[in-house]
Amino acid sequence: MKLATLRDTTRDGKLVVISRDNTRYVEASNIAQTMQEALDRWDEVKPRLDGLYKDLSSGATKGQSVALEKLAAPLPRAYEWIDGSAYINHVILVRKARNAEPPKTLKTDPLIYQGGSGIFLGANDPIYLANEEWGCDFEAEVAVILGDTPQGTQKSEASKYIRLLMIVNDVSLRNLIPAELEKNFGFFQSKPASAFGPIAVTPDELGDAWKDGRVHLPLVSHYNGKKFGDPNAGPEMFFGFNELIEHITKTRSFTAGTILGSGTVSNEDRARGSSCLAEKRMIEVIDSGKAVTPFMKVGDTIEIEMFAQDGKSIFGKINQKVVSTQGCVRN
Repeated sequence: MKLATLRDTTRDGKLVVISRDNTRYVEASNIAQTMQEALDRWDEVKPRLDGLYKDLSSGATKGQSVALEKLAAPLPRAYEWIDGSAYINHVILVRKARNAEPPKTLKTDPLIYQGGSGIFLGANDPIYLANEEWGCDFEAEVAVILGDTPQGTQKSEASKYIRLLMIVNDVSLRNLIPAELEKNFGFFQSKPASAFGPIAVTPDELGDAWKDGRVHLPLVSHYNGKKFGDPNAGPEMFFGFNELIEHITKTRSFTAGTILGSGTVSNEDRARGSSCLAEKRMIEVIDSGKAVTPFMKVGDTIEIEMFAQDGKSIFGKINQKVVSTQGCVRN
């Protein structure tokens, strides 16, 4: 099943069901007004939403043509946005970039931070940047949306709390990170609003590609119109979503609508490219002693997309452009 949020005059938009080929939609307001309402009432509404999805995909229900720019993030705001860093290759390379050692618990204790979740960007919304010296970077990731998840959830039971999957651009301001982490209090200014692909899907939509709490498909990025990377999101995700859920629920429970990210998808094979500029810059340092790829500038574009084995887009495309905020005030 594929779900999305259609923009309207409210903060949270309208819940819509998307056809399997991403071309048509039908409003689901008679079932649940918003994505969050659907998540809150999941066991009750899922069968009805799934029936609507099957009718739309088969042509039994006609629906309307999808205009992706009219879709917000699947959850325009969320109760929590928790991001991991589950790809060890990424952790090692990015730590080197700021002359920091990987944590001693790299392979035993997942890295997690909690980001801002009050405002999320839609897939076609600009990346607003006030100062290019902050070192703007994209980060291509996969994320899950959880249902109500109890404290003490074990990895063996974690998958039953995963409701939907999405793709993410977790924007980072790299040059602000070192000073923040020196305070030993985590990210804040260095993590502006994240953007999400327009469509959220239930795990069964991925077929055999969804296994062991991981998505075994490439996540493809195009930077300024040129292919930047297509690392596979599955095999080298050291901590899968099941392990991440076990970790975050050690001391507390989580409400329906919590988003949990994988961290930047990364493979050791350099031929697969990267999912962020920081990795590419660090590889340049390793190879030549100097980073030559600049961080994002005003006018730069980033596209992120994942394709099924039949070549069809699963989540739709993240397609963003960096826009200057100098001289303007944004709400």
